[in-house]
Amino acid sequence: MDLVFRDAEVVDGTGGPSYRADVAIEGGRIAAIVQEAAAAGCQRPTARRVVDAEGLVLSPGFIDMHAHSDLALLRDPDHSAKAAQGVTLEVLGQDGLSYAPVDDRTLGEVRRAITGWNGYGDDIDFDWRTVGEYLDRLDRAHDGRGIAVNAAYLVPQGTVRTHAVGWEDRPATGAELDRMRRLVAEGLEQGAVGMSSGLTYTPGMYAPDAELTELCRVVAAYGGYYCPHHRSYGAGALEAYAEMVRLARDAGCALHLAHATMNFGVNEGRAPELLALLDDALDAGADISLDTYPYTPGCTTLVAVLPSWAGEGGPEALLARLRDGATAERIRHHLEVVGSDGCHGVPVEWGTIEVSGVSDPALAGFVGRRVDGWDTARRLLLEDRLGTTVLQHVGHEENVRAIMRHRVHTGGSDGILQGLKPHPRAYGTFPRYLGRYARELGVLSLEECVAHLTSRPAARLRLPDRGRIREGFVADLVLFDPETVAAGSTYAAPRTLPVGIPHVLIDGRFVIEDGLRTDVLAGRAIRRTPV
Repeated sequence: MDLVFRDAEVVDGTGGPSYRADVAIEGGRIAAIVQEAAAAGCQRPTARRVVDAEGLVLSPGFIDMHAHSDLALLRDPDHSAKAAQGVTLEVLGQDGLSYAPVDDRTLGEVRRAITGWNGYGDDIDFDWRTVGEYLDRLDRAHDGRGIAVNAAYLVPQGTVRTHAVGWEDRPATGAELDRMRRLVAEGLEQGAVGMSSGLTYTPGMYAPDAELTELCRVVAAYGGYYCPHHRSYGAGALEAYAEMVRLARDAGCALHLAHATMNFGVNEGRAPELLALLDDALDAGADISLDTYPYTPGCTTLVAVLPSWAGEGGPEALLARLRDGATAERIRHHLEVVGSDGCHGVPVEWGTIEVSGVSDPALAGFVGRRVDGWDTARRLLLEDRLGTTVLQHVGHEENVRAIMRHRVHTGGSDGILQGLKPHPRAYGTFPRYLGRYARELGVLSLEECVAHLTSRPAARLRLPDRGRIREGFVADLVLFDPETVAAGSTYAAPRTLPVGIPHVLIDGRFVIEDGLRTDVLAGRAIRRTPV
């Protein structure tokens, strides 16, 4: 064998009880599992390398169901933010906005719109236009060596809409809808695993339900899933969740709810209402899953909180409106008095918004500060050209805990890696689940927690040989210390790596070895499994 983990406590991803075993790896796959090897006195597997795993847990690699590493994987071969957490697969193309499929016009618009998520990309050669070409680019990144971790991709519905409709707030015509159907189908044919939406972000939020339903029918035909950031996580959150459940049911499409939570004061303690809604749909036969991150603050771009009408016409039109005094005052009124749809229907509370990153280094002094009012927000939006990222301190711990216990829950970091002070979830989501919520608080047992982070997402992605420790499965594995594993990242020091994870393997190759990042680039694009 290539490698044996000797005397590991195996938590195999099924949710069943752990067991002690030797696990052998050959050719990038799990070749043998010999349970209670030492006690039974049976023939133990031998290998060119043996790792003593006494006292450590061996689990499948963690799958980040909501990641924003679309450019980070291309610019940073190290990518320890995720690799050191034990993440072996990320799902990109989230929230309806990403970089494929594009043409020359839409690429420039999208780059401007989501600068706060991924940077403008001046350091990236955007030599792709289709989904398939983007996935190929991941495979040949870093001089053909590949990427740090595996990556799957969702067709972004907002980007698709820029092709056919632009940034206009109106329903698509029949011809425009046909073009969007073709773009979604082509993306799925080229390997995407489903479609995402950002229904509080322009231009995706301009799509009515009938349009989304038609696109979801295409997704369903290819065996993919729909992943919406739905229309509200604040006022009207339950109605927004119910809308997505109805839409997916009408389309016959699997549904995965992105960063599913109940935020703002209006939703404190209301997670049980959401879970009851989902249970009713599941009991009626709906195919639903969701992901969450184990923190209370959210993270987005400052521009995202603005009313949708302000963004009509695209980023440059929005900047022009912000420069106009009368229009800027109208925007302020919608934010502070009416409750902007971009801010989930809740009047903005500036004190809950903390600047986490800026694109213009001259504005770095704002990072870590709370936004003290509209004048500051407007200045940042204009001078940073919409590139400011923020934390929103609007969550509730009891809601976070209740939702993570649910039977269809999976883990997703929603990690934005841009900015001087990013949300610590980008570096800490998965060890925080294991350390704080499983070991310290007992919200989940260790076996349950690992299942949420491995086999459940693998099932949603329809990956037949990942997400479990089983003979013949791909050797994407994490060896961690259950007594010490913890997130190192904090709000004060968000880029600190976790502790208690000495080894991470992708395709049987060490990407983390003895707690340090190797130079191995074992990640590849994971393409949709044909129906």
